[in-house]
Amino acid sequence: MDQSERALEETIERYLIEEGGYVKGDPKEYDVQHALFPRTFFTFIRTTQPKAWQRLEKMLGAGAEKKVLERLSQALNRNGMLKVLRRGFEVYGEKLKTVYFAPASGLNPTIAEKYGQNILTVTRQVYYSQQYKKSLDMVLSVNGLPVATVELKNPFTGQTVEDAKGQYRRDRDPRERLFRFKQRALVHFAVDPDQVYMATRLAGEKTFFLPFNRGYQKGAGNPPDPEGGFRTSYLWREVWQRDSWLDILHRFLHLEVEEKLDGKGEVIRKETMIFPRYHQLDAVRQLEWHAREHGAGHNYLIQHSAGSGKSNSIAWLAHRLAHLHGADDRPVFDSVIVITDRRVLDQQLQETIYQFEHRQGVVRKIDKDSGQLAQALNRGARIIISTLQKFGYILDQVEEQTGKNFAILVDEAHSSQSGQSAQAVRDVLAAPTLEAAAELEERLEEAENVAEEEILKALSKRGPQANLSFFAFTATPKAKTLELFGVKKDPESKPEPFHLYSMKQAIEEGFIHDVLKHYTTYRTYYRLSKIAEDDPRVDKKKARKAIARFVSLHPHNLAQKTEVMVEHFCQITRHKINGRAKAMVVTGSRLHALRYKREFENYIKRNGYEQELKVLVAFSGTVRDGDEDFTEAKENGFPESELRERFDTDEYQLLIVADKYQTGFDQPLLHTMFVDKKLTGIQAVQTLSRLNRTHPAKTDTFVLDFVNEQEEIQKSFQPFYEQTMIDKETDPHLVYDLKSKLDDFQIYWESEVESFCHIFFKPKENQRREDLGELHKYLDPAVDRFQAKPEEEQEEFKKTLETFVRLYAHISQIAPFQSVELHQLHAYGSLLLRKLPRSPDSGGLTLDNEVELEYYRLEKTAEGRIHLIAEESAALKGATAAGTARGRGEEEEVPLSSIIEMLNERFGTDFAESDKLFLDQIEEDLLQDEEVVQAAQNNTKSNFRYVFDDKFMGKAVNRMGQNQNIFAKLMSEEDFRDTVMTWILDSVYQRAQQGRQQEG
Repeated sequence: MDQSERALEETIERYLIEEGGYVKGDPKEYDVQHALFPRTFFTFIRTTQPKAWQRLEKMLGAGAEKKVLERLSQALNRNGMLKVLRRGFEVYGEKLKTVYFAPASGLNPTIAEKYGQNILTVTRQVYYSQQYKKSLDMVLSVNGLPVATVELKNPFTGQTVEDAKGQYRRDRDPRERLFRFKQRALVHFAVDPDQVYMATRLAGEKTFFLPFNRGYQKGAGNPPDPEGGFRTSYLWREVWQRDSWLDILHRFLHLEVEEKLDGKGEVIRKETMIFPRYHQLDAVRQLEWHAREHGAGHNYLIQHSAGSGKSNSIAWLAHRLAHLHGADDRPVFDSVIVITDRRVLDQQLQETIYQFEHRQGVVRKIDKDSGQLAQALNRGARIIISTLQKFGYILDQVEEQTGKNFAILVDEAHSSQSGQSAQAVRDVLAAPTLEAAAELEERLEEAENVAEEEILKALSKRGPQANLSFFAFTATPKAKTLELFGVKKDPESKPEPFHLYSMKQAIEEGFIHDVLKHYTTYRTYYRLSKIAEDDPRVDKKKARKAIARFVSLHPHNLAQKTEVMVEHFCQITRHKINGRAKAMVVTGSRLHALRYKREFENYIKRNGYEQELKVLVAFSGTVRDGDEDFTEAKENGFPESELRERFDTDEYQLLIVADKYQTGFDQPLLHTMFVDKKLTGIQAVQTLSRLNRTHPAKTDTFVLDFVNEQEEIQKSFQPFYEQTMIDKETDPHLVYDLKSKLDDFQIYWESEVESFCHIFFKPKENQRREDLGELHKYLDPAVDRFQAKPEEEQEEFKKTLETFVRLYAHISQIAPFQSVELHQLHAYGSLLLRKLPRSPDSGGLTLDNEVELEYYRLEKTAEGRIHLIAEESAALKGATAAGTARGRGEEEEVPLSSIIEMLNERFGTDFAESDKLFLDQIEEDLLQDEEVVQAAQNNTKSNFRYVFDDKFMGKAVNRMGQNQNIFAKLMSEEDFRDTVMTWILDSVYQRAQQGRQQEG
């Protein structure tokens, strides 16, 4: 049996010729000078464009082929292979097409006939260089134009796909005409029986290959061939198959052009030929096929990890759906609407689709107002790109949409797409089918009044709609997202993604970094003391929060953590990514971010790190600190809109954030993240994933976490590592249970709800100026009854109503039933919530003047990789009413001293009692010193420090024999010494002042 590469070549060639729609190419036909197969090209021209060729022959005579070939080569060199394939070229006034792509429908039989006349060739052992007599294993051509090269390896001969990649890098000169970027071959495949890689630009050792594998067991690689053959047989059986290959050349490949400023302010233009990765090709084609076969009215969840290339997938899918025709040759969708908040996606859509169609204005960007969106819908724009927020404002502006079908592509589908905003999309676009319209008419005739008619109309737009298809893309679907957009294989199964490209596969294929690979956690140990003279009784839960906030914002806490972060950055991070690495600090609040900014700047200046580190801060709105207001723009010295671009330059290295730039922020130079905020679930995954973007010089990432434990982070990531699942679907009957519970409070009356809805759902043409007052009239009695209830009952009712409103908004979109009664209560309850008064004690508790920080220590607790476990089920929990409708429960008031004792026990230090005694004795020695006491009583604290500093060291030296360990720490560790001296100074000064007052 032949076990060489030749055997693999023959297998591929035989399949492509016998079943793939190719013909066998002759390597002797290859023209090295022009890097073309002229004989095949002219056969195609004479067959498909005979009249144009006859005119050229008549004009050019015997030299027609030579001159046309030279003109074709010139067009390829100037415009590139992809543009010449799609647009053809002109020669002496004649426009020649180089390929006929498949028509969108069967309405043009002439184009369909010419499509069948394309000549696809597979040519083995092509000698591409006369000078060096080197050959390629295989070249794929379309009508004589080479579009792909292939190097094959067989492990039986001791070589693998890695050797094929190395051959391209070291033995294929990118200056050879066949390999010149854009001009000839568009993609280069490295193949062995197990794996496939591809590159679109040869650049010697810098050639970058992307995996083109199907994925195996939700990770990298390829599954076994069910027919018992090569694992990579899908490449020639599916991808290179005639119709598939022409489709890729027609509607997938595109040239991406990126322009950005370098450090000197000069524009750098970068061109990348984009060839779809396998999961992109597979997802787009499966979605297109299902929509063609089943029409509009279906939801699709596409769970594609970060690094999957979602922007390109969305662009390809939008274009294909906009031109999708069903078996009846009619368009499946009238318009495709892309909903996104990413500005880059708009430009990418515009440029990509222009390359496919060479037409401007195909993509309509909605960037002014809702009227612009309404106009685009009414005029039948093929592709519309907008933000989700705009849909809520156009209910009254959109004309009748009956009979129109819409495909809605949602970028990053999260809970906001499964709530009220998404319902606005349905309200605008939903148009009932004839059958549904007839059923609705019957129910309308049975309706008792106009208000009920309007409710029924609204209900007809809820849930799945026959004219709407949602295509939702996300890397981290929530349970609600799975229920709303997921698909079921059968009625008894749970919803799951329509298509999956997992985080595991993206990491294993090298498209994103594993952000959990280098994860270090610190824990803060501290001891508090009560300084209040009395022992006030405080709410236990609120006191815990207040003390935690007091510690987190304490200057010493911020200073210690800042030192750790700055030193780590300057010693380690700044040397990463060729000296360009950046870091992000994730804080718990806007005030934390603001104070950290100042602390960083002070430490940087104090230690002379101005050349290594410059800091920016990001937070929304205005933050009050003391008596002054601060904004992001004020702190940074430039508008918020410029932050992304400024941080992208080499001027800034660190970004401190508070609930900004933790999602959707792609910065490949981001290497390190410092976390000082509690992170759980999707928030943890999305925040830490800011680090995972790749860069040619980026080899790893690093996380330093002051708050979260490694086990907690692992638990957050596990559900999204492979395929996200849901443990239990939401029971639609929960809303009935909640309504029953709400009814029992007897805060609202059924008659008031009905009267309210009679006004609320009144048709627009029947509305009066007085109607707004009428709504309040039916809400106010419920507000009065609410206020008459005990405080605990108020809180429980409010929580239950909040849960009902939230849950109904979700269930009404997935439940198979419709209820006027529930819909009425939802409308009434939504506005009632806004009128109910806030709890009198809803504000936070402040204990800044009641407690003080006595001891503090920051200690590394864990370092290393957080392992995610393959095949381990970690399902998300579905929506539930349990636990969400409880009141605050019985408030427990305890002495403040016991709260401090409890927290010290939980976060306690390792300081021994002798350590505390040693420091207490120094404090007492100072208070026995008359000079110290006099200085404290007659000076400000800052002036007192001059006397104190000298005296303190003397007292410490006197007692050094009692505690050598802590004395050595005082002498050798400046920060520790400063902290201890500050604590004791405060205490001595305060006690001396109190003694003076008592004497007076």
